[in-house]
This record gives sequence, structure tokens and C-alpha cells, in this order.
Amino acid sequence: MSTPLSALPIRPLTMGDLLSCADLAENRGWPREERKWGLLLAAGTGYGIDDPDGKGLAACCVLTSYGPDLAAIGLLLVAEQHARQGLAQRLMAHVREAADGTPLSLYATSLGLPLYEKLGFTTVGRTETLRGQWQSPEATGQVQPVRTRRATGADLPALVRLDTEVFGADRTHLVTRLPAFADQLQVAFDGPRITGYAARWPTSATDVIGPLIAPDTETAKALVAALADGTGRSLRLDVDARHQELLGWLNERGLESVKGCTAMTYGVADLPGDRSRLFVVLNLATG
Repeated sequence: MSTPLSALPIRPLTMGDLLSCADLAENRGWPREERKWGLLLAAGTGYGIDDPDGKGLAACCVLTSYGPDLAAIGLLLVAEQHARQGLAQRLMAHVREAADGTPLSLYATSLGLPLYEKLGFTTVGRTETLRGQWQSPEATGQVQPVRTRRATGADLPALVRLDTEVFGADRTHLVTRLPAFADQLQVAFDGPRITGYAARWPTSATDVIGPLIAPDTETAKALVAALADGTGRSLRLDVDARHQELLGWLNERGLESVKGCTAMTYGVADLPGDRSRLFVVLNLATG
């Protein structure tokens, strides 16, 4: 006889659970994205409930800490055969206890939104996920005036400082992993000063651009173009919906909105930092 779901323990996940996490994402209709899971399990803490039949994971989620001021909850997943049996609420209670009073953020799908509202999370914004085949601005005669170049190892301290200022919390453990995680890391610069940066990283289905930090929309466009022109694959971006000009420009470049998510917080009235300069998130799981 299988162990009742209510009696199954919640345990920390390890890199040995990476494939099980990807299997669970696929079970719920999400891309496997094993590369992303590797980053999440390295930079954050995963929690899971094993399937009572010994078939991988019944449920999981990831908590990524950014110090005492913020932690992000991401990829709360419950296997389809175990849905609506209280596993999501159990995991959320466990993660909030593990956060030990640290303010929390997450991006909610329409499916998860009622649960998060019930748990006391409040809406503070929205993202739009765009996907499609990139059409280069050069094909329409447009010129990007902002100067960009590939990042080097010497740029990392400046990128960490800029990211901390904009994100409002220390993401050193993520930013310093980007050179190895991403296929291309690009910076915008004005003389010796780095003003923005963006990364492009692959999944089995698309190339993803994110994060993207920039002082203005023109710089954001230049960084996207520099990264997008380097790939012939379909692109995906999770864009902060306040940046309507960038969204319209991406639509003109061949990308279409495929879904939206709600940005939510718990224990803090709004997200910290200068989010007007955070145009595209790294991924929805890390905030």
C-alpha cells in the first residue's frame, strides 16, 4: 500500500534530483529546461515530496535567497496525478517557515494565483512572456545608437554592483554564474562605465534572453538586438509589463505574447530596488 500523501516528508533537493524536477515540469506541460534547473538547484534551495509509488517527485519548489531583505519562490509544481490534494499548500508553508521571516516574492500563473492570494501574497506587477522568430532591426533600416560589447571576466564586479542597485538585493551567487550559464553575456557602456547588461541562454526549444538591466528603453533594445542577432533560434523573454515601448518593439520584431504572470510579494509592500531598469527577468523562478 502506498504511503498517504499527507504523511510524505518534505526534503531538500540535490543535483541528483535535477532530472526528476525536469520530469515533473514536463508532467505539468512546462518545458524540461534542465539547464535552468541546474542553475536553480545550485544557487537556491529546492524542496520536494517524493512520489509514494517511487516514480520521481510528487511535488517541488525552489527558494532562492538574496539575503535578509528578499527571497524568491519559484517553480511550485505538483504532479498532475497528485493535484488538489494539499501538496502545494504544504510546500508553501514549509518554504515560508524556511525563509524565517524574510520578505518573499514570486510570479504567479493564473492557475496558482488563487492559492497565493489565499496565503496573503499581494499583487505588485506583471510580466509578459514573448516568444517568436527574431526579425533583425537592420532589415528595416533601423540603427541602434547604443554601444554594446561582449562581457569579459573583468566586468563581473561592475555587473554585480549594477545588478544589486537595480534588483535591490544581492544576487552575486546568480550573476557570477552567468558567464558559464549563458551562451552570451553582453554589456552596454558609456566610456568606461557599464550602464546595462543582458544574457542569452539556451533551452531545448528556444533561446532565452534574461536578465536585462538597462537605464532606458533604447539601451534595452540595443542589448536585445546584440543578443538576438547572434542566434537563428526562436527567442523567449519574460518582460516586465511596465515597459510597454519595449513590448511593442519586440512585437514588431516578430515576437508575440504567449502568457502573462502576476508579480506578488509577501511581507513587503513592493519589490526593492529600481525595477524601472529591470526590463527582463532572468527567469520567473528567480524573481
